[in-house]
Amino acid sequence: MDAANGDYLRGTLKTIVLRLLAQQGRMYGYEITQAVEERTGGELTLTFGALYPVLHKLEDEGLLVTQSQEVDGRLRKYYLLTPTGSEVAIRKADEFERFIQLMRLLIRPTPDVAFGQ
Repeated sequence: MDAANGDYLRGTLKTIVLRLLAQQGRMYGYEITQAVEERTGGELTLTFGALYPVLHKLEDEGLLVTQSQEVDGRLRKYYLLTPTGSEVAIRKADEFERFIQLMRLLIRPTPDVAFGQ
């Protein structure tokens, strides 16, 4: 994907992070970036500059909490969903699925879809 697709990624970043944490339980920042890259076959790359502000915002909103753990002599910060965060993750994924369906109708209309009527 080209650089213009960063706009799409930024618009869905909260949903992506919430969904990954809902699936994995807990993750640290680098792990999140790698999961996005691996699951998309390298088509999407998530930078730390984009990720960490979203993680902090989700924490401020009470949707996730952090746990620190020492790994190889360094403190690693893990992110986990709160119960509210788990509910929001489900809702946001459902909303995004619906959005994708609507975009398909706009981008690839079927012959029976009449525009402007």
